[in-house]
Amino acid sequence: MWRNYHKQRWTCVMLSDSCGRMRSMKSAVFVFLRGEADLPRKIAPQQPFELPAVPKVSQSAVIAVAIFLVAHLALLIGLTAPEKFVFDEVHYVPAARQMLAPTLSQPMLNPMHPPLAKELIAASIAAFGDNALGWRYPSTLFGALAIVAIYLCGLALFSAQGPAIAAAAIAGFNQMLYVQARIAMLDIYALGFGLLAIAAFMHGFRRERPHALFALAGALFGLAAVCKWSGLFPLGICIVVVAVIRLMQGWRTLFADAKPSDWYRPDLWPDLRVQHVALCFAVLPALTYLAAFVPLYGASLPDLIEAQRRIFADNTTTAIAGHTYMSAWPSWPLLARPVWFLFDKTSENNVSAIVFLGNPLVAWPALLALAVVLRDFIVARRWDAFLIAAFYFGSWLAWALLPRTLGFLYYYLPAATVASLALVCVLRREGLPRWLLWAYVGVAAIGFAVMLPISAAFIGTSMQTFNRLMLFQSWI
Repeated sequence: MWRNYHKQRWTCVMLSDSCGRMRSMKSAVFVFLRGEADLPRKIAPQQPFELPAVPKVSQSAVIAVAIFLVAHLALLIGLTAPEKFVFDEVHYVPAARQMLAPTLSQPMLNPMHPPLAKELIAASIAAFGDNALGWRYPSTLFGALAIVAIYLCGLALFSAQGPAIAAAAIAGFNQMLYVQARIAMLDIYALGFGLLAIAAFMHGFRRERPHALFALAGALFGLAAVCKWSGLFPLGICIVVVAVIRLMQGWRTLFADAKPSDWYRPDLWPDLRVQHVALCFAVLPALTYLAAFVPLYGASLPDLIEAQRRIFADNTTTAIAGHTYMSAWPSWPLLARPVWFLFDKTSENNVSAIVFLGNPLVAWPALLALAVVLRDFIVARRWDAFLIAAFYFGSWLAWALLPRTLGFLYYYLPAATVASLALVCVLRREGLPRWLLWAYVGVAAIGFAVMLPISAAFIGTSMQTFNRLMLFQSWI
């Protein structure tokens, strides 16, 4: 499958600096929103892709705004129920309140996580008041942004509006994202920034000059990481992907039967140098990451270092007591152990519940779709399957590398959201009827509606319905 080649290497003009020859960030955002529907469909294996020099904002921007507004409004319905702390809000809301004080009191609350998400919650409290709306409103914004980001990923992967919209719908109908976007916890902020960064990386992956899009991705990854350190996982995936491709190019490797759809090309990113990679995936993430600490610590280097040491110590310790709803990473794709965020009896036979479980009609079929995607990457070498597999398995299996034993199902949220792209990738395969994808979107919507009574506290449900939805003993 592999053979060496000895063609004369292309000549590259060294850039004076990383930004001097890049497209402006404004152009990158236009490309990001526009999608790559203009990509040539058939290209000789060794020819670079030629894209429009100045892409225009197309209907993709309008659709992205429409998706954001619909998702945001849907997430706002009944947001203030209950008007008390839910699950880990008891940790993060007091930490946000502390940031609003004229002088920061000691000891600092919740020092085991970076500050950006808590700063955004604090800003919302200042705007809407110290109440349930103030605590949770920013989460709805980032939940809607996460759905938009999946739409943008779909544009990059499928170069068509229909599959991209379907991917966004499936992600929205996955109960995990809905629940997490309506609670004042940190995970949805890291997810929103992280998925936008992944979308930027995917849009740049097949471009001859990905510099500006990779830079945008790096800046967004830094913002994801400064919400929660798990935001570093997709950044690490991007670094590994770029390193592997550069290593193979250094070995002058190519596929003997090279095809335009291959995930690896010897002429990929001809002008991307080591300094550009360092700027995009190290310097820019570090700058955006550290910027969020300045309001708390100023420019004090010792304080910044001590803050990172504390975060590292708290997130790698194994000296953590067990938890009722803890679960191990191998069980997450099976939805073996949900997390009960809220369970209040409102009457003798009725309850108000928020259970972080996931939509079984999305999560379980996604496992079959991921097996097909993995096959397409290994056997057919498809670049879209490669990126989906990389970001799904990388986001999930990264937890296996951590020494910390305490884990929860909501740690699986980024991988579960990326899995919606795998479902679309499989359901739009050649030879399948076009209506099949949209029929499945309807099935996912039905599953979401069935799960809604235990996903939103403002709805409530009877004990009989609740017990019927708890299919397994481990769910209780």
